Amino acid sequence: QVQLVESGGGLVQAGGSLRLSCAASGHTFSGYAMGWFRQAPGKEREFVAAISRTGVTTVYADSVKGRFTISRDNAKNTVYLQMNSLKPEDTAIYYCAQSRGQYATRWPAREIGSWGQGTQVTVSS
Repeated sequence: QVQLVESGGGLVQAGGSLRLSCAASGHTFSGYAMGWFRQAPGKEREFVAAISRTGVTTVYADSVKGRFTISRDNAKNTVYLQMNSLKPEDTAIYYCAQSRGQYATRWPAREIGSWGQGTQVTVSS
């Protein structure tokens, strides 16, 4: 059974940075593309970033491109999301996601195989 555990969320001022981590267990981590989604109050869960199983290919939502960086360490079974230049509109619960395949793309939430429990990110103005 896949288990994804996020950490690193918190409260930060606009313009600040946070680094989220997601530790995976229970499956062959390096065999799957991984990603991050977020969900703000009253809104649907939305795609943020994805990384292929090898880490060579990354994909970002337009709203975070140039500010966020997704990376992975297959030796540590961990995927990261470095968030810089944070804005109040980035406030949301951030979820780690394991895809059903090896390629990174802008998956709809319904195509995700497994989810983490989420970590809150709050950006104050």
